[in-house]
Amino acid sequence: MFVTLNEPRGTRAAPRGKERANKPMRWIKRLTRTKPDLDTANFDAPVQPGAPFCAVGDIHGRMDLLVAALDRINAQAPDLPVVFVGDYVDRGPDSAAVLRHLYELQDAAPDRFICLAGNHEDFLLGFLDDPFRHHRLWSKNGGDATLQSFGVRISVDAPSADEVENIRDQLQQAMGADLLAWLRELPTTWRVGNVWVTHAGGDPTVDLDRQDRSALLWGHPDFRKIARRDNQWVVHGHTIVPEVEIRDGRVAIDTGAYRTEHLSVVRITDGNIDVLC
Repeated sequence: MFVTLNEPRGTRAAPRGKERANKPMRWIKRLTRTKPDLDTANFDAPVQPGAPFCAVGDIHGRMDLLVAALDRINAQAPDLPVVFVGDYVDRGPDSAAVLRHLYELQDAAPDRFICLAGNHEDFLLGFLDDPFRHHRLWSKNGGDATLQSFGVRISVDAPSADEVENIRDQLQQAMGADLLAWLRELPTTWRVGNVWVTHAGGDPTVDLDRQDRSALLWGHPDFRKIARRDNQWVVHGHTIVPEVEIRDGRVAIDTGAYRTEHLSVVRITDGNIDVLC
């Protein structure tokens, strides 16, 4: 059975340092979570999804690499569910085309194509919701490339508040209501068997169905330091690795496609993780 976990409509993590999570709930999680033990043995649970699927790393506006990856999947793993780990926009030249293509794929075959949210989708939504507050940070992290891909004019000089709002209005109009609504509803987690897929991994000491949204989108400082103790595997992007990395129940598949020309795809079956590209 495939399970997609989502948050109530309109909930969204703020950029690092501006998290708006519910504080009482956070304290409850801290009091009840398992304390990390850095001296215990490494993760040794078998990977058991129960049903095979493919996962695709961070695309970041590389439509050419997305098309090539889908061709490889259709050739080597036809009809399998395909989960995208987020970060579809920014940095690469074709964010608009990538978003529209993924939207069309999922709309046509929602049981086969599953799109998760990444922190760069969160950047984009933050800009739309509060443009003057988020414009500069988003711009420094590849947002200008996304604006240009949607045909939005941007100034080389520091824009005024009115100009930033105009940029926001242009982007919102270029995206359209359907694409924007789809983007706001992207889930943060997908699971089958003991395998979870999410963008940035999360807190290794908290149950995966009880994570703060910000940890799933923006990461957690202990994620790559402490192996999980609940026999759950996590497939993730967000952190660039030179090649697909499989270690201690973590499968890192962000190979920096926007700059390396390498968009990674893995196929996961009971007992096996195969790198397709």
